[in-house]
Amino acid sequence: MSQYTSNSFLLYKLRRLAFFIIKLAIVFGAGFFIYNALVRNDNLTFDVFLKGLQSYKILDFNTVIMLLLLTAFNWLLESMKWKILVSETIKISFFTTVEQTLGALTASIFTPNRIGEYGAKALYFKKRLRKRILGFTLIGNLAQLTVTVVFGMIGFCFFMLEFEPNISYYRIIRFGVLGLVFAYFFVINTPKSRFKIKGYTREDLKRFFKMITKTTVFGVLIISALRYFIFSNQFYYLLMLFNVEVTYFTAMTLITSMYLIVSIIPTIFIMDVLVKGSVALWLFGFIHANEVAILTIILLMWVLNFAIPSILGSYFVLQFKIINE
Repeated sequence: MSQYTSNSFLLYKLRRLAFFIIKLAIVFGAGFFIYNALVRNDNLTFDVFLKGLQSYKILDFNTVIMLLLLTAFNWLLESMKWKILVSETIKISFFTTVEQTLGALTASIFTPNRIGEYGAKALYFKKRLRKRILGFTLIGNLAQLTVTVVFGMIGFCFFMLEFEPNISYYRIIRFGVLGLVFAYFFVINTPKSRFKIKGYTREDLKRFFKMITKTTVFGVLIISALRYFIFSNQFYYLLMLFNVEVTYFTAMTLITSMYLIVSIIPTIFIMDVLVKGSVALWLFGFIHANEVAILTIILLMWVLNFAIPSILGSYFVLQFKIINE
């Protein structure tokens, strides 16, 4: 009996050690990706990035505080959105939602299109709730994407009218039609039992969306719009600090168009910096903005809204305890 107890205790210790190593790997992995984004950026060297911050006095105390406040509001709103969604099933404190939101960000920073966020958030809950939590995560991300697409389409229309870029509309329409046709036949020809999104079949999704109240959906969309307003205006604030001569309306036209284009390109967060940089250079090239200034703003926005929150989330990852019930 004592031998059995001893083996069980040893197995328990080994599992705890393995889990701790996994958490350390996530934290170090996130740190390595952040380091690569800053130091090994093909578009902008780290030295040039720092010189840009110093030249335009971005590191002044008041400026730093303002930028960090906007970042804090951004992620507090994201946490509030998560609390509203989860409250459909279970009541949790606001601090807990902040912990889950930042911890999931850290765990997903090196996964394509933040797909790791789904599994990370689900692990915070009991097994019987995890499938529902995946659905809540999907709704939260779809709400943010919806806001991005709606404002982006409006901004892109004004961009087309104002700058009349040389774009092949025929190719865009052809690509869009082919994409819709492919998606239609893929959905139709896939058996209902095999067609799944984040573990949900079509029937599961129908039942799940019917379960969510309209008040919750409306609240999530409003918060998503507020988040969009904050980080898009944070971008505009940086344009002003870097002395980019542009009106607020034109700036928002370019910013919303940039977020629209980037949202439809699959990337990991680190590549997101490079993709946004390329798209931003093309868009802001129409107003002849300084390329180094634009690339510096893109990287700084990434540092403020992803790198710093991810570093804070590392603490929550290390404190995380899996629920096996």
